[in-house]
Amino acid sequence: MSADPIYTEMIIEYSRNPSNFGKIENPHIHRHDSNPLCGDSIDLYVNVDGNKITEVKFDGKGCAICMACTSVLTEMIQGKNLEEVKNFKKDDLLSELGLGHLIKTSPVRIKCALLSLKALKYGIYSYFVDKMNDTEAAGNLKEEAASLY
Repeated sequence: MSADPIYTEMIIEYSRNPSNFGKIENPHIHRHDSNPLCGDSIDLYVNVDGNKITEVKFDGKGCAICMACTSVLTEMIQGKNLEEVKNFKKDDLLSELGLGHLIKTSPVRIKCALLSLKALKYGIYSYFVDKMNDTEAAGNLKEEAASLY
């Protein structure tokens, strides 16, 4: 594992001790997603007050990259406005962990890295459409989530 440059100390630490790991009872946003190629399976939970993310947690299992990226994503979106979060791009998440090279070098690993972002985008899309009855605000989130990798 240590011979692969994608397994940095930061990724290993986040995968062993993830931030915001757990469940939220009755969340405003809940999305499950999985990556059958690697066995990653996560549930993302988000609470919203007004248009601000007040609490975010995740539960599940996955490879080191999936767990680290999901952990970092939860840190990045905590306290942020939904409009800001819906505009997050894959580069925002990948660069936070120094994984920008995965886009070109490891198409299998990119699915691990972006699983949580995909779940988040679908979750926010559903929230905008269902809870806020705002299809305009949902914009292209569903399409963007479907084409992340």
